[in-house]
Amino acid sequence: MDACTHLARRDRVLRRLIPRFGDARLESRGDAFVTLARSIVGQQISVRAAQSVWDRFAALSRRLTPAAVLRLKVDDMRAAGLSARKVEYLVDLALHFDAGKIHVARWAGMDDEAIIAELVAIRGIGRWTAEMFLIFHLLRPDVLPLDDVGLIKGISQNYFSGEPVSRSEAREVAEGWAPWRSVATWYMWRSLDPLPVAY
Repeated sequence: MDACTHLARRDRVLRRLIPRFGDARLESRGDAFVTLARSIVGQQISVRAAQSVWDRFAALSRRLTPAAVLRLKVDDMRAAGLSARKVEYLVDLALHFDAGKIHVARWAGMDDEAIIAELVAIRGIGRWTAEMFLIFHLLRPDVLPLDDVGLIKGISQNYFSGEPVSRSEAREVAEGWAPWRSVATWYMWRSLDPLPVAY
């Protein structure tokens, strides 16, 4: 893969990390609504906790479509482990999709920042969530989610012997990763938790 070859050539840490994870790769689930919903569920909680809540939430409906989410009872969503605010965000997301306010067909031709701007207009979707969407759904190759705790921790452990790292230090490390910063970020996450995360 071009990305792995490029990163291994340019970065000594990634040269060591990449072979540890074999053929595992970023993969898109292919469903924009589900990817964004998973990102909302995963906000500000651990990967393990997010998976647990997601599993309970997903079990509430046979298929997780915007229309199906709009039919769910708030009490059932809360019982699945969602905060009141995340329930609001998921309902708002479903409303945007259901009303055709999201222009999925146009995203392929838009640059990363334009897509981020469209997504952050939805309640509950901040820059981090939009960046997770770019990485996990659109498989955009060069996203650097500097608000991601796992990325910062991965850079800290792999490049700074566990010392605290500022955003500017993280950005500096990542300069050598371009144009494959999404891929390098994925390897930083893997270095902390070998189980691949998928949104």
